[in-house]
Amino acid sequence: MKTVLLSAAVSLFCALFGTPLAIRIFSRRGYGQEIRSDGPAGHLSKRGTPTMGGTVIITAALAGYLVGHLVTGDRMSASGLLVMFLMTGLGLVGFLDDFIKLYMQRSLGLRSGAKLAGQAVVGGIFAVLAIRFPDGYDLTPASTHLSFYSDFGIALGPVLFVVWVILMVSGTSNAVNLTDGLDGLATGAAILALAAYMIIGIWQLRNDCTVYLAQGCYPVRDPQDLAIVAATIMGACIGFLWWNAPPAKIFMGDTGSLALGGALAGLAITTHTELLLFLLGGLFVIITMSDVIQVTVFKVTRIRTGRGIRVFKMAPLQHHFELTGWAETTIVVRFWIIAGICVALGLGIFYVGLPA
Repeated sequence: MKTVLLSAAVSLFCALFGTPLAIRIFSRRGYGQEIRSDGPAGHLSKRGTPTMGGTVIITAALAGYLVGHLVTGDRMSASGLLVMFLMTGLGLVGFLDDFIKLYMQRSLGLRSGAKLAGQAVVGGIFAVLAIRFPDGYDLTPASTHLSFYSDFGIALGPVLFVVWVILMVSGTSNAVNLTDGLDGLATGAAILALAAYMIIGIWQLRNDCTVYLAQGCYPVRDPQDLAIVAATIMGACIGFLWWNAPPAKIFMGDTGSLALGGALAGLAITTHTELLLFLLGGLFVIITMSDVIQVTVFKVTRIRTGRGIRVFKMAPLQHHFELTGWAETTIVVRFWIIAGICVALGLGIFYVGLPA
């Protein structure tokens, strides 16, 4: 627990006091957000707000993770390092996307195919490495079984497992990216999901099969270090949210949203709670489905009638409520409440689902 608290404190400190420095540097270099012309009119005033703030979250999280282990003497684990790799690798893909937007002075960066390819490469490397590095109990960072609050069913096998991880990593990182449309929305929702994974890691540590072999134990390789990872990234997000809250002084950009999505996917895979992530990250799922519904219905009705029908005024869902007249802060707070309800429900199911 000492490393959990220290790592989170260091990352929070780095993000809280490092973000103003990033704001000054990015402003001086002209790294300001481009705004879509077809978006809500109120967003035009945000044009030029510094972006790529995700670099602060990643740097602060890496610093907190390193310092926490060095000070306490706890060893870094394969599981923790792999999740940090996944977060950083996807952050690099997002950074390239953000940089192209800034360099080309447009609201679109990497083409969708190039972005998906980058996500697939990073996710594939993570997947291959996650089923290696067995410990003394022959536990690897990930299992080739599907999981909810624990593993179930037959093993997928290495090939299908890699495909599943790529789909999960790409889907989660894109879901957080879609959610990052209002000041503080994605950051706050990510904090709640990361807090859940910190609790899950601590609970799995206290019911570790390698220590207490019982019916209700968890065969997870490095639960303590995964709790440290979740707490460290959460601390970085809290420090960043101080400056990202409405009205935002800086945006996380794709650098931050892809990195946070990758971190959540990595934590779900290594804690063996893959399908539970759909509930713990319920807000991300709802917002993503609103975009899927909007696009699908529009294309189908345009093919059948020649005139596309829109279910929402604008997708993703948060922009629909903007166009209906809700204030931005109202949307953010209410969506945070939805995210909190999803997390509470997910943790409740995780606890109740523990075999007696």
